[in-house]
Amino acid sequence: MEKAYYNHITDDLDALLNVLPEDLRERIQQIGRRDELLEVILDLGRVPTARYTDGEVVLSEREVTREDIQHVVERVGEFDADNRAGIARTLHRIAAIRNRKGDIVGLTCRVGRAVYGTIAIIQDIIESGKSILLLGRPGVGKTTMLREAARVLAETKRVIIVDTSNEIGGDGDIPHPAVGRARRMQVEMPSLQHEVMIEAVENHNPEVIVIDEIGRELEALAARTIAERGVQLIATAHGNTLDNLLLNPTLSDLVGGIESVTLSDEEARRRGTQKTILERRAPPTFDVLIEIQDRQRLLIHHSVAESVDALLRGRPLQAELRYRDASGEIRVEKAKPLSLEEREAGRARPSPTAPAPTTPTPLTPKIQEPVRIFPYGIARNRLERAARRMQVPVYVVDELGQADAFVTTKGFFRKRPRLITDAERKGIPVYVLRANTVAQMEACLSDIAEENHLPGPLTPALREADQAIRRILDGDADEVELSPQNAFVRRQQHEMAREAGLSSYSVGEEPNRRVRITRA
Repeated sequence: MEKAYYNHITDDLDALLNVLPEDLRERIQQIGRRDELLEVILDLGRVPTARYTDGEVVLSEREVTREDIQHVVERVGEFDADNRAGIARTLHRIAAIRNRKGDIVGLTCRVGRAVYGTIAIIQDIIESGKSILLLGRPGVGKTTMLREAARVLAETKRVIIVDTSNEIGGDGDIPHPAVGRARRMQVEMPSLQHEVMIEAVENHNPEVIVIDEIGRELEALAARTIAERGVQLIATAHGNTLDNLLLNPTLSDLVGGIESVTLSDEEARRRGTQKTILERRAPPTFDVLIEIQDRQRLLIHHSVAESVDALLRGRPLQAELRYRDASGEIRVEKAKPLSLEEREAGRARPSPTAPAPTTPTPLTPKIQEPVRIFPYGIARNRLERAARRMQVPVYVVDELGQADAFVTTKGFFRKRPRLITDAERKGIPVYVLRANTVAQMEACLSDIAEENHLPGPLTPALREADQAIRRILDGDADEVELSPQNAFVRRQQHEMAREAGLSSYSVGEEPNRRVRITRA
């Protein structure tokens, strides 16, 4: 951490060191580098380590004992339901790892720092009155920035902090001075955070509510309720980028959510897209989203709605980049428009298996024969099993030059190996799975089959759906239940029903799940 960039930094580090066993405390003091220390790791039966900004350092060659762990536990506050404890009037966090019997067998002692001046780079946005969501990897400084935002806003507004794990305001009943005049509401247990969020609005008349780690669906719903009451929200959420948030079904509502929409043939032709597309479901809960790439570099989406729409339509994102240069000066510039392939993370478009095309997908068939798939980092036997179950005519090939489609996982795609670069250069569509599971592969094969208009063994099932639709339209039946089919076939049957102006829904459990078509 570079102190020159900020007005003041306090960490109360001695308070944390004093709870450690004496030999470990002395070793850390001997190393120095106090400002670079992030956390101390104590795991039963392993050597103790200290994590610094540039890596780990072994503190002792002796293994951690139960006595060492108990030494720390006796000197910190009580562990809550989320297995976190603290030290009164400090920002340090001690997180416990327990065995199956509930005994503590590991500790992560994380240094908490109050960094005054850290929001200077975005202070104009913080003071704009807009609701702001902060994203970033663990340890990048989200909570530090949140705490400073609460302090600055509390000088002129009524600010309430909903402090689930006491990370913003510190442990104990008296909040840390770093939150200034902001009031702090503690949460009895993490699962009740959403209730405290609503209570804060109803009982204490805040103008601003500050929340750390929105991670559950009920909390996302509570955030929307608060925003609709005209209260400014400043919060953090799990995820590194806007792309990640869209892929998270629990939290995507924070940025408006996603729904699948079926267009008419005419509208699909006009847009130059497929008939089934993804669109934003509702206005975002947050007006502004800030991706904290590192402590001195932020990517800002001033309009979350516009950014989400751009992602869903395959357009490059327009965002603002703010960073500190070598001299510590704040620079603001328009970020280079990023295509989906160029995003640092979450490179697949917000469908977990779809490729990220740079041009609209044509409506005419591209391939009139089985698609040849090159799997990279994918379990080949699972892919072949998924193809058999889906009845999708594909071949799995061993050479990239033979491939019509390239399928890999998100982890491999982020590493950008040469094979992926070669595939993109050759114009081969790259499909990215979130995980190496059969369910993800089936969803991917469904997209491949739809985009390439694959012919073949689906005809009998679709013919059955067509006959059912005709019976209902002719008045011979009000409802027809089709025979059990896999997910891909059911999807096609649902689309046929919608195009005919009828309703449909699935009933039963796999492998006997089936479509029921009724009058709208």
